Amino acid sequence: MGRPATRPTKLRDGYYIEICNKNQKSGIKIHRATKQQLVHAIKEYEKNKKVIVLGKLKNGKMEKIDLPDYA
Repeated sequence: MGRPATRPTKLRDGYYIEICNKNQKSGIKIHRATKQQLVHAIKEYEKNKKVIVLGKLKNGKMEKIDLPDYA
């Protein structure tokens, strides 16, 4: 076993959601390349998990996105 990473990981450009179990604060980040894939993943995971839409990452900056189809 090695030491834990000290530098935060670099995320790829695309759309991100966070999936966590109900009644928990932290979860895992899920990356999708297109908005259509993101909406499909949200619909699939929302049956059993708590889904938080993080937004779109572009050039290292997170932007909010509008999802009228999801709501």
